[in-house]
Amino acid sequence: MPTNLHSSDDMRDPKTLQRSLSAFTSSQLTFQILRTIPHPHPSLSRQPKALYILDSSFNPPTRAHLRICTSALLHDRTTTLPKRLLLLLATQNADKAPKPAAFEHRLAMMNVFAEELVKMVAISDEKERAQRDLIVDVGLTKEARFIDKARILEAQEEYKDHGNDDTAKLVQQIHLIGFDTLIRLLDTKYYPPKHTLEPLEDLFKKHRVRVTRRTDDAWGGREEQDQYVRKIAKGEMEPDGPRKEWAQRIDLLEGRKEGEEIVSSTKVREAAKAGDEEALKRLVTDGVARWILDEKLYLEAD
Repeated sequence: MPTNLHSSDDMRDPKTLQRSLSAFTSSQLTFQILRTIPHPHPSLSRQPKALYILDSSFNPPTRAHLRICTSALLHDRTTTLPKRLLLLLATQNADKAPKPAAFEHRLAMMNVFAEELVKMVAISDEKERAQRDLIVDVGLTKEARFIDKARILEAQEEYKDHGNDDTAKLVQQIHLIGFDTLIRLLDTKYYPPKHTLEPLEDLFKKHRVRVTRRTDDAWGGREEQDQYVRKIAKGEMEPDGPRKEWAQRIDLLEGRKEGEEIVSSTKVREAAKAGDEEALKRLVTDGVARWILDEKLYLEAD
């Protein structure tokens, strides 16, 4: 696996991260892990049975990201232990041009977020702590599309299950996404030149998507989002849309509860710009809040 493992101190040094980013972008690599928490151990018992991937701009990581991760790690009973989580930052994105914060600061915040997440999961799941043996990776990719990311991750040796013999088995990937991302994933415009969903066949044959409802924006309410997945399951979107069997690979989950504060990266940036530390600490973890304040991030307009 392409790795360039950094210490915790390295991951808190923007200049070191800048150099790592520059080396990665100028290399032939399409994927690289910068940090593994805790530090990797050679024991085969740590080979994952399930790989969760949170692929985001992390601009910055928020408590919404935290909820998505902890829900998967603590409450997803469809997979077996041990579980591994990859926080993945794409240096190229199909839709968005880079905006503040700089990539090195995003990586630093991803590292802080990962350290806090590991501690929170351990506290929440003390009885199964030894069994769970959670590992969190902070990684980079040059790929923009899910199908390409899934393909390169399948090829990584540490993301294979070697079991008790020399035969490497495919580890199921569970992509942690929002409902808005599901809509984009199933949009034919991202799959030229034929502009069909045929390229997704392999993804939905091998892997799953764990989708958090988005009921706070233009994507409709809970019923509309549930109906969308039901239409897939009934085959009503074939032949041009998703296949009905794909619905079995789509887990639709509760998002923000009624009356809960909306948490988004945009709101975090607005709070930072306004100097509202109280709001900031409601929206991001303590360590990420400290990084934003200490580094004076998001003080300029997007």
